[in-house]
Amino acid sequence: MKLVTEILKTDLLIIGGGTAGCFAALTAAENSDRKVIIAEKANIKRSGCLAAGVNALNAYIIQGETPESYLDYVIHDAEGIVREDLVLTMAEKLNQVTHKLEQLGLVILKDEKGHYVSRGKRNIKINGENIKPILADAVTEKQNITVLNQVNIIDYIVKDEKVIGAYGFSLDSNLFYVIHAEAVICSTGGAAGIYRPNNPGFSRHKMWYSPFNTGAGYAMGIRAGAEMTTFEMRFIALRCKDTIAPTGTIAQGVGAQQINSDGEEYEKKYGSFKTCNRLYSTVMENGKGKGPCYLNTVGITEQQEKDLYKAYLNMAPAQTLRWIEKGKGPSSENVEIEGTEPYIVGGHTASGYWVDTKRGTTLEGLYAAGDVAGGCPQKYVTGALVEGEIAAFSALEYVKHKAVTTPDLAETEWKLKSVNQLLEGSSDFSIEDLEEAMQKTMDDYAGGLSTHYIYNKEKLKIASARIDELIQLSHSLRAKDQHELMYIYELMDRLYVAKVLIKHLEGRKETRWHSFQENADYPQKDDINFLKYVNSRLENGEIKLIYRDLVKRDEHYEHKN
Repeated sequence: MKLVTEILKTDLLIIGGGTAGCFAALTAAENSDRKVIIAEKANIKRSGCLAAGVNALNAYIIQGETPESYLDYVIHDAEGIVREDLVLTMAEKLNQVTHKLEQLGLVILKDEKGHYVSRGKRNIKINGENIKPILADAVTEKQNITVLNQVNIIDYIVKDEKVIGAYGFSLDSNLFYVIHAEAVICSTGGAAGIYRPNNPGFSRHKMWYSPFNTGAGYAMGIRAGAEMTTFEMRFIALRCKDTIAPTGTIAQGVGAQQINSDGEEYEKKYGSFKTCNRLYSTVMENGKGKGPCYLNTVGITEQQEKDLYKAYLNMAPAQTLRWIEKGKGPSSENVEIEGTEPYIVGGHTASGYWVDTKRGTTLEGLYAAGDVAGGCPQKYVTGALVEGEIAAFSALEYVKHKAVTTPDLAETEWKLKSVNQLLEGSSDFSIEDLEEAMQKTMDDYAGGLSTHYIYNKEKLKIASARIDELIQLSHSLRAKDQHELMYIYELMDRLYVAKVLIKHLEGRKETRWHSFQENADYPQKDDINFLKYVNSRLENGEIKLIYRDLVKRDEHYEHKN
């Protein structure tokens, strides 16, 4: 079987039809007559991190708060390593995009006075089981948007140091897509599956982050020479044991505190409240033999228990089913908690492309939004929408002033040949063999679950060498169909993300975020030398680190290269 070329042309190409991608397309369609293509690996109806729904919007400026106070919260939680200009430009539009979602049909809970029902200082409650279909329906109604479902994008088309489109292939036909575009927005999400997960075997995909987000957007940018930022600020979720369901719904919804097996509240013993501290304190208590650790829910009211059942049915039904199956709900039994494996995301933490305030990357013609855009943690759903909107307006402005660049036909033919080679012959290794080898390497030597998230320089050196070996071996893999071909590219993408991550972990010679980035060689925080961003760029096959100064809220960083 061989793929054959299908050439498409558009004004704006959006790679990834998740939260940010859909909103970027909507923004472009409603504010111009430009042609837009969304290329989505799955189907935009139920793709991305919102596929199964969500029961709250975790980024909203409630009454009494301001965008500046939201920025202060993010700075505190991220130990100062944030792009303040990005967070502020995001926070200023959180409420605007929320109201747009409501107009599209999202049910947002309100009190008797008509105000949104808050859950904490920055969250509001929603009925969000259909949030993704709502976005998808709005997109498909626009005549100037074309959605390519079941299309896996594998690399950018770059000419004269400018991104002018992307290559990809169909998962249900033998088409190799060459999509020419005047501007490209990447919104493919973050990276899961790099480390060995909590659950083994057939349950290995029961994880916190979408298992289908494999770092493709990061990897395409890395291979094209884009500057990336803050990969070492990993995200490790504190979750309900085994189901990996969110714990914030319980902690904030019923005020449940974290307790150890002796019934002692322990989080405050390890410092002030920060996202990473909730996990770190749990790891430490277990290390001291005081586990299992729990959320203290025994004694909550019958109504609170029913509310939790419904909340989890909206986003993580396995947790509700587990309570029902056991015949014991949270009012009669505390909820055991554990940490997940590490993920690389730009929505909870700050990993991703190094972008300016227009969400432009260091590659001309390429913009980034959502989890794939770095420097702006705690953006969550609404922040991803905001970045999709900003990127769309920036891309529309860009295409006004740029002439169309003609792709190189010889390069296109070479790319098609390299893809078809992966569909010919057989391999000594299976895709799963190499995936397991990657996950074991990262778990053992780059701060995974088995080492309580701790790493050191010597271990990272071993990890780096093994990941490079696996990258070489991945090129010898072969696929019998497009579905396996997708798996090969997902593995390659994860390996490139792992390669950059290892270099970033080594480059920050301190411990700034406990558990998220636990450097045994440098166990203390070092504001003198490392109150700065760790960035990188792939040059001649090697990852070159770049240390950049902090950007404050009254500054607007724009690329000068």
